[in-house]
Parts: sequence; structure tokens; C-alpha cells
Amino acid sequence: MKGELVPSAELIGYAEERNTAIASLNFNNYEFLNAICRAAAELEVPVILATSEGAIRYMGIDVISAMVPQMVKRYGIKASLHLDHGRSFETVMLAIRYGYTSVMIDASDKPYEENVRITSEVVRVCKPLGITVEAELGVLAGVEDEVSAEKGIYTDPQQAKDFVEKTGVDMLAVAVGTSHGAYKFKGEPHIDIDRVRRIRELTKKPLVLHGASGVYREFVEELGLEGAKGLSDDLLIKAIKSGIRKVNTDTDLRMAFMVGLRRSLSKNPKEIDPRKHLTPAMEEVYKMASKRLRVITLGELS
Repeated sequence: MKGELVPSAELIGYAEERNTAIASLNFNNYEFLNAICRAAAELEVPVILATSEGAIRYMGIDVISAMVPQMVKRYGIKASLHLDHGRSFETVMLAIRYGYTSVMIDASDKPYEENVRITSEVVRVCKPLGITVEAELGVLAGVEDEVSAEKGIYTDPQQAKDFVEKTGVDMLAVAVGTSHGAYKFKGEPHIDIDRVRRIRELTKKPLVLHGASGVYREFVEELGLEGAKGLSDDLLIKAIKSGIRKVNTDTDLRMAFMVGLRRSLSKNPKEIDPRKHLTPAMEEVYKMASKRLRVITLGELS
């Protein structure tokens, strides 16, 4: 693969041909971005590089737009730069001005007709520019960055069909049982696979799964996150085979980073060179990114 940024729709085409999904991995700094791109290069798979509104405020969209193309070229990967959970038309337009090749307009917290109206307006602007548009229908419970909801509302298949027809959106994020953050499930993890299949059948569109981190047990114990539980790899792969084509991961990468950082600080408490602590943290993110790419895009159980 040569290093280039492309619309997410092009990457989704790769997934459609192989009945798999593209991993959308959120990054918050240089260490995350470098680790993700390195993992994608070594596995020779495409990846969606995603930033939330919080990440944009933290790094600066001007820095993001300069750093990402260079990193993609360094590693020779095919990727898209994606706005995750853009909450307003204005935020989407800002991302477009700074070279994002893919945007998510998330008006799922608004009344249905308003969600349709806002999403349609974003599609109207993005379609002539070749920018991929993702929208959301239904509500995921949990907290992650700018997104917060106490209760989830499952996506209605018939409403999803109507939504896609009215808006012309490229990808649809659906609520089928997952939630944002580290505390995703009480009891056994569950995804409504029949609902995924039905939405896919009616909309004929690539579906997106948010709140899909694995929240792996070894990190839960080390970080002291008692009761945290994520989506199992085998259930995730089953959802992908049923029509999910984009899978988001944020929490797993954050947990990996903090594990690496805490281990380094504990082992070398007198070390004052931040690079000596950030390097092992970056290595943990790289290992987690590799793990998620293997599960999501290559269909390998970890």
C-alpha cells in the first residue's frame, strides 16, 4: 500500500469485498497516532484515524491536519482522517476545511426529523467533495469524551431504512447493545445480531458499531477498574459477519496507554525525561492497535 488519505467509503469497499470491517481507531496525541499507523503498516491493512471534538480541542485541528498526512506517508498506509461524533454542522464544516476525508454527524440526541434535516444538510455539502458521511440513529448508553447518555435506545430497522433514504448518508451507526466507555455491560455481553442483520437487509448500507472496545481483563485488573466489561472478540466478529463494516475503538487504546505509562513511572520513578515514559506507553498502544486490527479487519481471535 502507498501512503495516502482517502475517503472512508473507499476503505469500506475493501471490507465489503472481504466480508470484514475497517477499524476506526481514535488518537489523542503523537504517541497514539504513531502507534496506530505502525500497526496498520506491519499488518498491511487500511485504517480509519479518528478524532473526537475533545481530541481536536486538545491537539488543535491545524496540528492534526499537518501531522496525519505525514504519518500516513511515513508508514505507507492507506487511511482516512475521520471526525468522530461531530455534534454540529459547524464542527463538520471545520473538519472539512482542514482536510478530513470522512465525517460523522451525530444528531442522534435530537428528535428524528431534526436528525434527518441536519444529516441531509451535511450530506448535501460533503457529497460533491467526495467526503464520506456517517450518521447515527438510536442512542448508545455510557460516557466517552463528548458523548454521554444514561440509557440506550436500540435502532429501529424500519426507521433506519427511512433515515437512509431521506438523508443519502454513506454509513449508519446503529445502537444494538453496546455502550461507550469501559463499563459496557452488566452481566453477559450481548449484541442484537438479528437487529444488525435486519437493518443491513433494509438499508443496504455499511453499518457502524460504536462502543465496541474489548476492555480486556488483564488491563481491567491492572488499572483497578472493578466491574469494567467490554465486547468479546467472538461476538464482535459475529456482528461483523452480519453486516457491520466499521468498528470504533477508543477505550482499549486509552487503557493500553495508561498501563504502559503507569508501569514505566512505577519502575523508574526518578526518571524525569518524559520520552522515557511515553515510549513504553506508545508501545502498549501499538500492541493494542495491532490486536484490534487483527480482530476487526483480519477476523483473528486474540
